[in-house]
Order: sequence, then C-alpha cells, then structure tokens
Amino acid sequence: MQVSRAQELLDAQSSRLKALDPQLPDRYLLPSGEPVMARIPGGEAVAGLMAHARNEPGSQQSLWQAADTFELFPVIGDHPRAGMDALLHAWRAALTQRGTPSTDSSCVVVWPSRDVQATRALLDHGFVPLSVLAVRPPSPGSAPPNTKRSGTVKIRRAGPADLDAIVELTLAELDYAALVGASTRRPNARRLKRTATGVRLHAGDPVWLAELDGQPVAVAECGWFDTDRHQGGHRLRPGKWAYVNCVSVREEARGTGIGGELMALAHDEFARAGVLGSFLYYNPPNPLSSVFWPRQGYRPLWTMWEVRPATALH
Repeated sequence: MQVSRAQELLDAQSSRLKALDPQLPDRYLLPSGEPVMARIPGGEAVAGLMAHARNEPGSQQSLWQAADTFELFPVIGDHPRAGMDALLHAWRAALTQRGTPSTDSSCVVVWPSRDVQATRALLDHGFVPLSVLAVRPPSPGSAPPNTKRSGTVKIRRAGPADLDAIVELTLAELDYAALVGASTRRPNARRLKRTATGVRLHAGDPVWLAELDGQPVAVAECGWFDTDRHQGGHRLRPGKWAYVNCVSVREEARGTGIGGELMALAHDEFARAGVLGSFLYYNPPNPLSSVFWPRQGYRPLWTMWEVRPATALH
C-alpha cells in the first residue's frame, strides 16, 4: 500500500472516530509493528500493524495480560465493519503462518467503544470485551446514603504502615477479576502487588483506606497520569488525568456504601487538582464493577477485545 493511501485511510478513520466520540484524542496513533494488508469486497485496501509483547514471569503486566500478547492496530478508514472483518481474516492467516502459542496467549484489539459497526466484526471473529477504559469528567463526588451498615466507618489517607492490609485487599480484587476478566493470579502475584503498592505509598499517591470498627475493609488506590509521560497516554486527550488503579471492598462490606464513600473523596480531590478527568479499567463481565462504575459517572471510551488463546481467533 502506498504511503499516501495509508495516510488517507488514517485521516478518514481519525475523523470518523472523533465524530463518534468527542472524548477521543484527535489522532489514532500507531506503534511500530509488522504490516497486515487486506481488501474489502470491491477491492479497496485496508491495513493494520501487528505488535507482539512477551510478558515475562515476574512482570507487572503478567497479572493482567497473557504471556504472549499479539495486538492489532487497524487502519480501516471509512469501512468499520467490512474493513475490520477483512483485516481480522488477514491477521489470522498471518498468525497461523508464523505460529502462535496455544496456551497463555491472546489476540487483542483496542477499539473505540462507540464504534458498533466494528464491534459486530470483532464479535463475529470470536473476540470478547474483557475490559474497557472508562472516563469521567472532573466533577465532585457524591456518596450514596448508608442504609445497610452497622458499625463505625473511618476513611483516611493510607501510608506505608498500611502496606500489608492494602496488599490483602488488592489480592482479593485480583482473585475476583481473574474470574470475570483478563487478569490472572500468577504464583508471584503477592510479591508483585507488594512491590507496586509500596512504591505508590512511599510516593505519596492518593490512596484511601476504609476501616469498619477499626478493621480494614476497603481501599481506593489512585494516582496521577500525565499523557506525555506514560505509556498508553495516546488513548486519552492530552494533559493531566487522575486514574483509579484498584478499588477493593471485602465481601462482607459490599452493598453498604463504603465503595461509594471512598470514590466521593477521590473524586473531590481529583476535581480540586484541576485534571481533565479521571479514568480506570473495568471488566464488563464483572457483575459488580459493571454496575458500580457507571453509577460513579464513568463510561466506556475504549474497549479491549480479546481472544484467548491466540489460536482461537477465527
């Protein structure tokens, strides 16, 4: 494909996606990768780039990605359904030719959530929407009324001394997420969580701990995100954002409003900080987060479509 034609496709795609969702960044950025070419019925060309990531044991990414992750970055212009369909056929042929692992592997396409024409093609090829990147405007939070709680709740900023309690809460969230999404409980998960949480607490990131009658029952582990400094920033409008890394509420405390109180405090601080908004990832198949986060004002911006293992792409 000629460079000029590829640029035409990319320009048309960026314009179409921005019209679908004004919260998307102006440009759809491409990484380095192997080219994938296809033609739609009628002969018009579409293209994409395929990237391969190997998440070694002991890496943080191994907790939420397969060991071998193959990601496709489509460039399909004004042909969301036919273009995506043709490109996925070509991608499958390319993966078959190169050989892909049949275990602990995945095919991934991250695509704007509101592009339902492309959604149909992804579903037809066996993809599942395992997670979404959801965004919220920078407005103050509002906690729901407490109707079921007994006992005294105290919410405070967490510090390094709370490391053990927070690790236990985040591991509980990981175990639940592994049942309903892309996460995996690896043998070294406790060490990985402890290291990442320790760094966050010593850096003074915004982390809140909720205690019920003196016992830790919930955590909201959050931080700040500058799109110019962090990988993945190209999926957000440029600037400073807040992000929610993990919220975990012990099973016995769910439904009491503690999670909503934690996020009301977090959203108040986000608004005071003057960020563009806040974002997080949640799993649509999760019966808890798929209800909780929309109630908190979050809505999908990008959907992470996956096939596991990679050889199941059809």
